[in-house]
Amino acid sequence: MFFIKENYSHPAFKVGMRDISSAAPGVAAWGMMIGVSMIQSGMSVVDSVAMTLLVFAGSSQLAAIPLIVVGAPLWVIWATAFCVNLRFVVFSAHLRGYMMSWPRWQRLCAAYLTADLSYVQFVRRFQSPSTEPEGQRVEQAYLAGNCFVNWSSWMMASLFGIALAHYIPIQWGLGFAGVLALIGVTCSLANSLLKVISCVAGGCVATVYFLLPLKLNILLAIICSVCTCLLLEEIYIRNKKSSTGASND
Repeated sequence: MFFIKENYSHPAFKVGMRDISSAAPGVAAWGMMIGVSMIQSGMSVVDSVAMTLLVFAGSSQLAAIPLIVVGAPLWVIWATAFCVNLRFVVFSAHLRGYMMSWPRWQRLCAAYLTADLSYVQFVRRFQSPSTEPEGQRVEQAYLAGNCFVNWSSWMMASLFGIALAHYIPIQWGLGFAGVLALIGVTCSLANSLLKVISCVAGGCVATVYFLLPLKLNILLAIICSVCTCLLLEEIYIRNKKSSTGASND
């Protein structure tokens, strides 16, 4: 994506960088906490660096780290990471209309680089795919600039955390700082009533079932949030159809 000169020289590239820049400190704080957590949990530097560069998914990394430490079965680790990252299946399905005209290697790069905030900001700015070549170029350049800042902030901070993990006392509370950073990102995304209800429902379930082994409370929270949203959306659609039918009568 941003490896193409036409992208990073396009004005939309800078627009994408500007839009994500306000969230970059929070992304960096979260990335640094993940880097420190991997080392302090007992992972080697090589494994931690490889996980940072290859996985690039903070929530699934955070969910997988304690399972790796306690020696959980591989299928449990994979299943947990898969469930935590299920939202990217929805993201990719939505972005398919924007990217099908791109070369395959660019779509693969976008799949790796696009994170939550990049996806949200992209679809806010481009509510429907462009059918014109220039419009598609604008979309690609914008996403490239956005992902570049997001990826760079995460990687530099995470690698920095890995490098300094042995010199940072645990009691400094970097884990708590990372949680605060994630809460800030979550609050910025909760811009509708349905999203707020989903966050509250998932948070309550995760808290109530916190003592479940193998972090299964996270899996239950995801299931609860998804089911709550689907149920409320179905109720809303039915009520809208009912009100429409009554008004027609």
